[in-house]
Amino acid sequence: MIRKILLVTLLIGLPLTTAFAQQKPDFSGTWKLNVAKSDFGALPGPESRTDVITHKDPSLSDNVTAEGAQGKQQYTVNYTTDGKEVVNKIGPREIKSTLKWEGSDLVISSKFLYNDAEVNARASWALSPEGKTLTITVHFASSLGETDQKIIFEKQESAAAPAPAKTP
Repeated sequence: MIRKILLVTLLIGLPLTTAFAQQKPDFSGTWKLNVAKSDFGALPGPESRTDVITHKDPSLSDNVTAEGAQGKQQYTVNYTTDGKEVVNKIGPREIKSTLKWEGSDLVISSKFLYNDAEVNARASWALSPEGKTLTITVHFASSLGETDQKIIFEKQESAAAPAPAKTP
């Protein structure tokens, strides 16, 4: 009898566990680069960077503001999480990308030209369990060589709306 109860409990609980395990995280928010915790590999990293991400599956938009050796950069990239190829422009560079879910991580595969060499980049976005840290790991490969980056962002708290004024 206890065996049957345990079996029924397991069978009832299994679909719930699967449903929770398949929930996808929401990457929306304002994310500030933590330069000290990041590792840019062989490439120079920015001095500062803030990403404002709007994520409503299947669309994801990332508005980036960065400052570094190349000066100030501001651009927006748009993706869909269904694996369809999108084309974004960052400055003069055209980047072709596909984005898809791998478990609870988003993986972006991109191709672009840099100094007449084709570069393949694979970026994996992962949120910490509490949703306060975004880690982006990137692998770049081209005829110029390969390098890896680990970029750490911290979620910024949104400013609380002011309390409504009381009327007498």
